[in-house]
Amino acid sequence: MPPKSVNVRVTTMDAELEFAIQPSTTGKQLFDQVVKTIGLREIWFFGLQYVDSKGYTTWLKLNKKVLSQDIKKESPLQFRFRAKFYPEDVAEELIQDITTRLFYLQVKNAILSDEIYCPPETSVLLASYAAQAKHGDFAKDLHPNLASDRILPQRVMDQHNMSREEWEERILTWWKEHRGMMREDAMMEYLKIAQDLEMYGVNYFEIKNKKGTELWLGVDALGLNIYEREDRLTPKIGFPWSEIRNISFNDRKFVIKPIDKKAPDFVFFAPRLRINKRILALCMGNHELYMRRRKPDTIEVQQMKAQAREEKMAKQQEREKLQREIAAREMAERKQQEYEDRLHVMQKEMEMRQQELLDAQDTIRRLEEQLRKLQEAKEELETRQNELQAMMERLEASKELELAERQKMEDEIRLKQEEVRRIQEEVQAKDEETRRLQYEVEEARRRQEEVTAAMVSATTTPAHHHVAETDDDDEAVPNGHDVDLAPGEGEGDVDDPIEGGRITHAEKNSRIQNQLAMLKQDLAETYDESKETTLDKMHKENVRQGRDKYKTLREIRKGNTKRRVDQFENM
Repeated sequence: MPPKSVNVRVTTMDAELEFAIQPSTTGKQLFDQVVKTIGLREIWFFGLQYVDSKGYTTWLKLNKKVLSQDIKKESPLQFRFRAKFYPEDVAEELIQDITTRLFYLQVKNAILSDEIYCPPETSVLLASYAAQAKHGDFAKDLHPNLASDRILPQRVMDQHNMSREEWEERILTWWKEHRGMMREDAMMEYLKIAQDLEMYGVNYFEIKNKKGTELWLGVDALGLNIYEREDRLTPKIGFPWSEIRNISFNDRKFVIKPIDKKAPDFVFFAPRLRINKRILALCMGNHELYMRRRKPDTIEVQQMKAQAREEKMAKQQEREKLQREIAAREMAERKQQEYEDRLHVMQKEMEMRQQELLDAQDTIRRLEEQLRKLQEAKEELETRQNELQAMMERLEASKELELAERQKMEDEIRLKQEEVRRIQEEVQAKDEETRRLQYEVEEARRRQEEVTAAMVSATTTPAHHHVAETDDDDEAVPNGHDVDLAPGEGEGDVDDPIEGGRITHAEKNSRIQNQLAMLKQDLAETYDESKETTLDKMHKENVRQGRDKYKTLREIRKGNTKRRVDQFENM
């Protein structure tokens, strides 16, 4: 009868995977199955976590059978796939998009849950990159609702007298600044800022020195650091991996032998044996990666980096092509809208001109009627003038007529003269009216010509409204650019970041520096000091003294190894 299989559930940062394993399945076989399923090749950063029978979180040993390890008995067996080791510089070391995404999600979760301390202004800036990573470019008409997103650490929201909507408004302001940035690049920008936070990538362990002073040991990609129990933000003593020759433990006692043989051993005590085992495993893994970074890349890593560059270039070219198409479509839509607006204006003008044309035609009709009446008045005037002339002639011929008849004739002549004057005045008035109407007719004709021209124009699209067509071919597409990747990736040695004078991403990038300064000034107006935590006060003090993560590390590594070991013993 074949052995009964066991169901296991592996939770990554963005998925749940289920497998059936055999009693003989090793940790490595399960791990390989997980990385193959998710397509991950940068396996050296990751491990499988589980909760043991005593409730402690532990890393699965790859060289042992899964079922022989002290895993909490439940069905299915629960594992978490997480980053166990962190890179020194995410931009130089992370190769695959899946690796960047897993680190991004894990670090973001640690910041939002306050496992990594993050000041308020940095939290808002990181939230804007998280929005770009999740939703892509901000679009007003497709504005996604951030209400369902975890956007900021609760501590930060509690410390400021602001509503959720006001926080979202500030995040939106900076999110718009990232337009055109690919989601993977937004995740990388998030990590480049986050890796400068003091608690990023540090595993903390409770320890005591020989005097019994309670301290913290911090293990990370750059070395070992010692912290006072009240301050996990600012290390007091540091030992880079390059100074460490040997590490060992015996029960709760842990011994680190420096390369400097004149220096005494660095000895501390952990509360439990299992803690020392975890410290040893993390020290060995981090030290191995530290030394590997300072050697030429293996063939496999070189191939992975070459493939990643090609994929990134192809993706960048595809994105640029898409952006050009989007820009062309937006321009075409703008031109179309302009044309429609112009057509609408023209239609309004045509309607107005049409009305003016009707008014002009009415004026012409009135003028023709007036000219007819003027002609009739002139004919009547001529008739009256002829009658007057005849009467004058009769008057001249009848001088010998009697006085009474003469008087009557003179009255008739006077009346006729008045009538002629009246008619002359009417003719003159009508003549003036005719001249005015003629002017109106000329104006109407001119307007009619303008209306006709406008109607012709409205049916023809001007040349500049035509959408230009381009011959787009792959040869014309730029090779793309990686804005924030350091040049010469994959070319060999990586300088020690601390000894090489490493500075924060914000110091390198004035734009980010200015953004953080503006956010800090903006948030200061709503800050409630009564809700300030111990870490907030320590961070403020570090800023006041001009310290950051790398300046502090340079400071605590000063002096020879012996002096620092002595300093540790005297804490």
